[in-house]
Amino acid sequence: MTTFQLIFYAITLLALAGAVGLTLTRNVIHGALFLVLALLAVAGLYLVLLADFLALVQVLLYGGAVTILILFAMMLTQVREQPETLDNPQKPWAEVVAALTFLSLCFVAFSTPWRGGDAATLTHVNFQRISTALFSQWAVPFEIASLVLLVALVGAVIIARQERE
Repeated sequence: MTTFQLIFYAITLLALAGAVGLTLTRNVIHGALFLVLALLAVAGLYLVLLADFLALVQVLLYGGAVTILILFAMMLTQVREQPETLDNPQKPWAEVVAALTFLSLCFVAFSTPWRGGDAATLTHVNFQRISTALFSQWAVPFEIASLVLLVALVGAVIIARQERE
């Protein structure tokens, strides 16, 4: 096993630890911290795979902005710890479905003939080509998506204020 593979698997275990911690914790703030851990580990995987732009977007958008947005939404809506609403009669069925989904994804991942290669075969993508495409042909869809997110945020604030009054 090469050093490249060891680093890849170590970061993968870190991402899985964050994801498992996120699903098992009952504290909302701890869940947000586990989410940040998982998202930053995915950014590390992108760096290992020489996808610098994706790693940067992962850290800036998901690791930073989306996590902060989730925390602000929790603070505005005043989320309380309610363990009684998390436990219901459908929980065993959800666990069975989750286990079957996980097993089927593992079966597909291990039965797929992946193309092998080492770090020397990876190619680096130029930032200039990505930025040119992003700001020329994809500028309008990007602005529409940001406008939709802004409207959703304003709507969430209005709904949260109406419930408090």
